[in-house]
Amino acid sequence: MTNEDEIVPVEASLADTLAEVGIALEPVQVELLDRYRQLLWEWNEKINLTRHTTMEKFVTRDVVDSVQLAELLEQGERVLDVGTGGGVPGVILAIVRPDLKVSLAESTQKKARVVEEMVAELGLPVTVYSCRAEDVLEMATFDTLVARALASLTKVLTWFKPHWESFDQLLLVKGPSWVEERGEARHHNLFHRLELRKAATYQTPRSGAESVILKIWRKSDEF
Repeated sequence: MTNEDEIVPVEASLADTLAEVGIALEPVQVELLDRYRQLLWEWNEKINLTRHTTMEKFVTRDVVDSVQLAELLEQGERVLDVGTGGGVPGVILAIVRPDLKVSLAESTQKKARVVEEMVAELGLPVTVYSCRAEDVLEMATFDTLVARALASLTKVLTWFKPHWESFDQLLLVKGPSWVEERGEARHHNLFHRLELRKAATYQTPRSGAESVILKIWRKSDEF
C-alpha cells in the first residue's frame, strides 16, 4: 500500500457524537452548536480558550456539562456564566435553551472580546461583560449564576458573599474534590445562612469520571 492509499480516519460528526451520548437537539441547534465549535477552535489557535479540541472532548465535557446545567434551570431564567473563558457553559446554554436570558462575565479582556465576536457571529442574544462577575452584580440582577472549573468553594463563596441580594442561587459544576472543598468552606464559616445540596450527579461519557452540580442558595428568613 502506498501513502496515497492509506486511509485517514475521519472524526465523527457533531450530530453523530451527540447521538452516541444520548443528547437530542433540534437540527438548527446542532448546526448552531457546530458553528460555535468551529469558531471556538479557530480562535483557540490564536488565544488559549479551551483544551477540549476534539469532537469527543467537546461533546463529553463541554456539551454534557452544559446540558446537565440546562436541565436545572426554569423557563426564562436570567443566567450569568461566571468566568466564561471561551463561552462554556454560557454559549451552549443559550443554544440549547433559547428561552433563557444568558449573560457572560469574563475578566480577561482579550477572551471577552473574542466571545463577544463569536456570539455576534452566531446571532445569539447574549450579553458579554468584560469584567469580573462581582462587578456585574453591582449593576444587574440574575436568577442563577453558573460556573464550571472556576475555583474552590472557599474562593467562590468569598467572592459572592457581599452580592447575594443580586442573585438567587449558584449552580457549580464540580468533580469529586467538592467534598473536601465543602469542608474547607465550612471551616471558614462560609455556609452561614447558606444551603448546599447536590442538584445532579452524572458520569462523563466514555471516561466515566464523576461530576456533580452543586446548588447553593440562601436560607429562608422565615422561622
